[in-house]
Amino acid sequence: MNITLEAIEKVMNEAGVDYSTAKEALLNADGDAEKAIKELQPKACELEEDVQKLIDKVKAVVAEGNADRVQILKDDEIVLSVPVNVGIVGGILGITAAPWALIAGAAAAFGLGCKLVVVKKDGTKDEVK
Repeated sequence: MNITLEAIEKVMNEAGVDYSTAKEALLNADGDAEKAIKELQPKACELEEDVQKLIDKVKAVVAEGNADRVQILKDDEIVLSVPVNVGIVGGILGITAAPWALIAGAAAAFGLGCKLVVVKKDGTKDEVK
């Protein structure tokens, strides 16, 4: 079986996965790019649903008020910190999904061991699960 870089790139682009995931899918599909893409698509849909659930949870916590910023932590180190007012500004401009998608997408990209935390104005933190 010969897996080409072009096949890996095709799977990466069409399934929206990284290099190693695309290569593993091609190995499992005996080098058939179309079969690998079909196998990966349900996983991509599940990820989208998980990201949307995460976005909704963050929005709910922020809507409760007193939120200052949203942070992504990996091993208790801040990976991304976004002020809540970025979401408010985005809402005024009509791009409400963009900041939330950025936050949830980043959390999903970092995978296991990543925490999504809403930091309140008094300094307390609520982890979003």
